[in-house]
Amino acid sequence: MRLSFRARRAAQLALTANALHPLHGTHWGFPSFVTGWLTSELAPHLLALTLTDTAAHLALRGTRQADRAGLAAAALSVAGLGSLITSAQRARGVVEQALADALGPGYTGMLRPPPSPSDLATPWGQLVLPFRVRHPDVRTDRDIAYFQGGKRFLLDIHRPRRPGSGRPVLLQVHGGAWVSGNKGQQGVPLMLHMAARGWVCVAINYPLSPTARWPQHIVAAKRALAWVRKSIGDYGGDPSFVAATGGSAGGHLAALLALTPNDPAFQPGFEDADTHVQACVPHYGVYDFAATSGARASEDRLRYLLARYVVGTDPRLSLDDYVAASPLDRITRSAPPFFVIHGEHDTLVPVREAREFVRRLRDVSAQPVAYAEIPGAQHAFDLFPSIRSAHVVRGVQRFLDWVHAHR
Repeated sequence: MRLSFRARRAAQLALTANALHPLHGTHWGFPSFVTGWLTSELAPHLLALTLTDTAAHLALRGTRQADRAGLAAAALSVAGLGSLITSAQRARGVVEQALADALGPGYTGMLRPPPSPSDLATPWGQLVLPFRVRHPDVRTDRDIAYFQGGKRFLLDIHRPRRPGSGRPVLLQVHGGAWVSGNKGQQGVPLMLHMAARGWVCVAINYPLSPTARWPQHIVAAKRALAWVRKSIGDYGGDPSFVAATGGSAGGHLAALLALTPNDPAFQPGFEDADTHVQACVPHYGVYDFAATSGARASEDRLRYLLARYVVGTDPRLSLDDYVAASPLDRITRSAPPFFVIHGEHDTLVPVREAREFVRRLRDVSAQPVAYAEIPGAQHAFDLFPSIRSAHVVRGVQRFLDWVHAHR
């Protein structure tokens, strides 16, 4: 049954309101995330749809017979969607300020080539079809085994089509609450952008819970990193420079990779492999794995997700295992450069968790720690190209290029 104009506009208004002011909490966080994430990142498309639907209604009914309640809902939606677009555009300035604060106001002078005006502008042409994620200058090698064990130990490599060698490497770890997801679902816009600019990008699978129990996830990520050190030269990569990135649970794993180089507890049978990374860019990551900060959201995640499905032990009896898996509790002076990215409106991993992680990193680390709190962003805002994610992707590129230039 086709919804009436009033129902369509009322539904859009509700979605827009949730994107502007999302509901938080254990019960509301996930549905608020799903609807708010899509509405925020597709705001230009939804604005065009709202205006088109309203114009069609007026053309059919005329101004006298038009549904005035529906028109009022449409007008409020247009205003709200316009606010979401404006908020998304602010990501450019927030990211640039974060980099300037951490790297110095003249940091772009180290980049070769330096950013051009087009690098900093919104790439509207790429955003028209946001789910068509591909790049003509990038080739992809799929389903390469980095360890025996089936599809959960496969990786993809995105690299420039033009021949070359000694290229810096970006290792991408997908999210999905440690229980779902795969190497093709996250970080693709970032990897294609980086590969088109001369990087070799590696996206990995890893074992998932509840079939796999912690620490199998991080052990697999370290196995993948060991494979990169040994074999990435065959694909044009430089094994001496590897940066790690990932979102959500992948942000947790990327951060833990960066903070636990050569930890034998996470490298059973390959203790001699070098698992250092030279930089880390976690997106909306989980940092308080053990809930040692006392935050309610962290304690709920520990009780209802991690203890039941991921680790499978009572944290009251094995707290040391949770602390060993917690980036918040593994920070040392030897941490590599970090660029921590988190959404202001994240309802799955509250932004205060990222703030505390950054605070502790800056207190201890000898390397730069950049932090961008992205205005209006929900969890997983970068899954496909959007205004907001385009500016974040280009900021990550500038950060990683700077770190590589200072290696």
